[in-house]
Amino acid sequence: MPEQALSDIKVIDLTWHIAGPYCTKLLADYGAEVIKVESPSVGDPTRRMGPFFKDDPHLEKSGLFLHLNTNKKGITLNLQTSTGKNILKTLVEDADILVESFRPRVMPSLGLDYQTLEQINPKLLMVSISSFGQTGPYCDFKASEIVEYAMGGEMCSTGIDSREPLKLGGNVVQYQAGTVAAVSTMGALFAARAQGVGQHVDVSIMETQAGSADRRIVYLLGYACAGVLTTRWPPPREAVRMLIMPQGVYPCKDGFVNTLSLPQWWPRYIEAMEMPELTDDPRFQNIFSAEAGMEFDAIWYSWLADHTREELFEKFLKAKIASAPVNSPEDLLKNQHLRERGYFTEIDHPETGKVAYPGAPVNLTETPRQVRHPAPLLGQHNEEILCELLGYTREDLVKLRESGVI
Repeated sequence: MPEQALSDIKVIDLTWHIAGPYCTKLLADYGAEVIKVESPSVGDPTRRMGPFFKDDPHLEKSGLFLHLNTNKKGITLNLQTSTGKNILKTLVEDADILVESFRPRVMPSLGLDYQTLEQINPKLLMVSISSFGQTGPYCDFKASEIVEYAMGGEMCSTGIDSREPLKLGGNVVQYQAGTVAAVSTMGALFAARAQGVGQHVDVSIMETQAGSADRRIVYLLGYACAGVLTTRWPPPREAVRMLIMPQGVYPCKDGFVNTLSLPQWWPRYIEAMEMPELTDDPRFQNIFSAEAGMEFDAIWYSWLADHTREELFEKFLKAKIASAPVNSPEDLLKNQHLRERGYFTEIDHPETGKVAYPGAPVNLTETPRQVRHPAPLLGQHNEEILCELLGYTREDLVKLRESGVI
């Protein structure tokens, strides 16, 4: 296999939870050597977050941790000890990037702020991922996924207009922030290589929501330019009640399908349903009729109940209707398209055996993503990094462990 895109990059990973580890995972998946630093005995909090392999709560069996830390090497280091700090500073000497996700006061309180580390390695990129950024009145506040989603402004546009605002499910904010951080890191890396100087990259999770390219920017510009306030949408079927055609998510024989309608698509629905008699049906001569829409619903729901998601997907595809099955995780793992593209990768871990994990979001033809090794056991690479790289002996490791440094 050819070298990977980031094979010559060395990253020190001081991140925890989701946003930071996802940033460094992206770098690791594309070839960077990432050394993940965890607290002795405790480790990253995600080791205690499910889902767990075979529902067995265990430090080495968190599916979330295993996914976020694939391709990384792991060491334990107590950064509150002088020896731990000195070891980190030694690692920084030939590192390209250091990523941390503590609150802004933490690294300076440890004597590991950017100004200090810059003196050790002037070309170092230090990436700090925090809830509200390194400066500003909120910088030391704690936050959670729902707080960042709400304060970033996205929640006010999520949900149904007649109900309270909602948050998108899962950890969407954390993954988006991690992605933004990874892209920002690469931009800073190009600048460092071109100009020969490092810099401090300040990633505010709140601001990844406030200025989100996929959702928020259009609303912010709408208000800034025209005073238009963000609104939540009515339920899809109510939003197009003036049309007789379906819009939204509907039940079928083995689950749900989602469809989108345009007025000119009425003949396509008739074609997909194989009901040419509807063309001349007097009830449906005016497609802009709420009453006719209710009449059509009775036919539509009955027809859907006789067909599976796959059958409907094929029919709608043939008729050029925008529609798709609502897939479950099981459906995705079995999905022929994803399997043929190699999206899911089986990774063999000493505590779980082989498990299928989601793949990389981008395929590079010449420098592809590779699974080099599974997520590390807690402190798995202490000997390799400290002895082989930094020159410590095994006897030193014993002393470091006994004194609580590793």
